[in-house]
Amino acid sequence: MTTLTGKGVYGAIALGRISVFKRKDASVKRTHIDNIEAEKARLEAAKAKAAEQLQNIYSKALKEIGEANAQIFEIHMMMIEDEDYNDSISSIIETQSVNAEYAVAVTADNFEKMFASMDDAYMQARSADVKDISNRIISCLSEDNGVDEMSDEKVIICADDLAPSETVQLDKDKVLAFVTAFGSSNSHTAILARNMNIPAIIGVGEELLESVSNGEFAAVNGYTGEIFINPDEETKSCLEKKRAEDEEKKRLLQELKGKENITIDGTKVKIYANIGSVDNIGAALASDAGGIGLFRSEFLYLESNDYPSEEQQFAAYKRVLESMAGKKVIIRTLDIGADKQVDYFNLAKEENPALGYRAIRICLTRPEIFKTQLRALYRASTYGNLGIMFPMITSVSELEKILEICEEVVNQLKAEGVEISDKVELGIMIETPAAAIISDKLAPMVDFFSVGTNDLTQYTLACDRQNAAIEQFVDTHHEAILRLIEMSAKNAHDNGAWIGICGELATDTTLTETFLRMGIDELSVSPTFVLKVREAVRRCDLSEK
Repeated sequence: MTTLTGKGVYGAIALGRISVFKRKDASVKRTHIDNIEAEKARLEAAKAKAAEQLQNIYSKALKEIGEANAQIFEIHMMMIEDEDYNDSISSIIETQSVNAEYAVAVTADNFEKMFASMDDAYMQARSADVKDISNRIISCLSEDNGVDEMSDEKVIICADDLAPSETVQLDKDKVLAFVTAFGSSNSHTAILARNMNIPAIIGVGEELLESVSNGEFAAVNGYTGEIFINPDEETKSCLEKKRAEDEEKKRLLQELKGKENITIDGTKVKIYANIGSVDNIGAALASDAGGIGLFRSEFLYLESNDYPSEEQQFAAYKRVLESMAGKKVIIRTLDIGADKQVDYFNLAKEENPALGYRAIRICLTRPEIFKTQLRALYRASTYGNLGIMFPMITSVSELEKILEICEEVVNQLKAEGVEISDKVELGIMIETPAAAIISDKLAPMVDFFSVGTNDLTQYTLACDRQNAAIEQFVDTHHEAILRLIEMSAKNAHDNGAWIGICGELATDTTLTETFLRMGIDELSVSPTFVLKVREAVRRCDLSEK
């Protein structure tokens, strides 16, 4: 038995055969070219193809691992257009009269070394991102997908490292665990593995690839960061027992299906699911969620090459509402901008997009887009129990304008003879400190609030949520954040509105009782967390001080 140790980034146990991950030969030869402009045009075509591939990967990641974790592929698309990166490639082609593949490879090598030499762990991890996008461009230049196919059986993937795009493109149903020689806990691959619920160990060292071979039996302990190659019977038995205990915990959670979300003292709570696309409806239903607390409608825009039509949107909303069979479905209106860029929107580049032209600001300045979406939503309303939620609200005047447009759309549809439900609830997201502070003014205007804790944390603590370098400063339990949530809950109830939480903080079961004592009526989480949150709710006793 050989035991190797790295850093466990997702706690779980896996036992099975090893598959050493191999990429197709990506060696690049230097060749002389005579037509520099033609070579640069070939490079641009490859970059465009790479960007299209990344858009498709982003859409897949959005469905499987959620919005926050899919953002890396948006960043990769931005990196493809990085001025310094592209200037270097163009300069090498022009000054050395060489092929684009060679220019990209040299630039990638230089940038990788630059990032790897930095003191900051986050910046060091970015060297893998440069390598990923550069290999993708080279593959597009050679019209090769760059990766060998996986075997049909479930395996433990061992690799030098895995690029984020490689991680997402692997068939999850065939992966027992990831083990890599290199990488860090700050790497996007580590983050993706955690959110894909796959046992993972990173940073084992070069000896990993010297010690493993295809078909060998191994055991992975994601809790301790150990991989046991050809484990002895005692080790194997111990890990099988631990895996069985994990499975039993999952089974016990399954027994909560069909049971109420009710505290010991009798307080009932709604637990809904967040979904990123129509394809996630099955997961929401399987999780026994009481409804959909957040349907991210921007998925329809991100997966389209042009503005989705009213009919396309209507069909998607109708399907969700029908499938949920009368359960509440809250659809968030378009939330494009910041980290979610769509080419055909032609949004200008911004110095600080998180504070820029995004979400409701786009809708209010491009009312034709907003009205198309609202028409589709109201038309679909008769097929289920619809709530419409507006993101990124900061003022009463914004909400007044939104409600005016809603009324205009409703009146227009009625004039056309279109049937509309009279039970559509309207709500806003509390994701800016401004909205929380004036929630007493906003609550009388709507039926509900939903707290977006990801952005509320970002804006309250002035910490860019995409910047892992300042992760140590992001305290999601910060008293300021909790006070803003509590203030919003009180103002909602004082004015006849209900309030939920749809951000990631809703999955933090150490805060479940705190939220319920604040008066939070609903918690909306990814489908995999529904039963875990239900368990936490059923353990709470709000009668105790």
